[in-house]
Amino acid sequence: MIVFSSLQIRRGVRVLLDNASATINPGQKIGLVGKNGCGKTTLLSLLKGDLQAEAGNVTFPSTWSMAWVNQETPALDVPAIDYVIDGDREYRELERRLQQANDNNDGHAIALIHGQLDAINAWTIQSRAATLLNGLGFSQQQLTEPVKSFSGGWRMRLNLAQALICRSDLLLLDEPTNHLDLDAGNLARKMAKKL
Repeated sequence: MIVFSSLQIRRGVRVLLDNASATINPGQKIGLVGKNGCGKTTLLSLLKGDLQAEAGNVTFPSTWSMAWVNQETPALDVPAIDYVIDGDREYRELERRLQQANDNNDGHAIALIHGQLDAINAWTIQSRAATLLNGLGFSQQQLTEPVKSFSGGWRMRLNLAQALICRSDLLLLDEPTNHLDLDAGNLARKMAKKL
C-alpha cells in the first residue's frame, strides 16, 4: 500500500500540493490526469526518492521493487536488446555473480545462483526482450543495433521496454505512450494490465 499523508510540494513559490493525502492499495492501477505543470511528474519523482516534500510523507513497503520509464537515454554503443535486458537489474546482478562463481570454480555458489535464475525465469529473458521490442515496432535486425543509432522517439521505446521487462511491485509510467504508434501503445497498455 502507498500512503500519501498531508503532502505539501512547492516549485519555487508555486504550490503544487497542499495538505494532500491519498492511499493506493496493492493491485490498483492509478492514472494522474492534469494540465502541464500541475505536479504529475513531481509526484512520481517523490515516489522514486528523487525529491522530498516540504511537508508530509509518502510511505510504501521498503521491500517493494520499483521500475519506471527513464525520460533520457544516453547514446550508448550497447545493442538495443542488451539495453532492454539491463533494465532487469536483478538478472544482471545474478549474471555477474554467476560469472564470479564460475571464475572461482565455486560449485555451491553456482548451484545456488542457478536456482535463483530459475526462480526469475531468466532463461527466457532474451526471447521476452525480443518480443517486447518487436511489439514496440523494432525489426529483428534493429535488436542488435546500438542504442546510439536510434532517434529520440525510438530510444523512448527502448526505455519503455526496459521498464516493462522488470519484475516490479510498483511501475511508474510518465507519459509512456509518447512517441508510440497505435500498435505499440496498445502493447504497452496490454503489458501494464498484466502487472
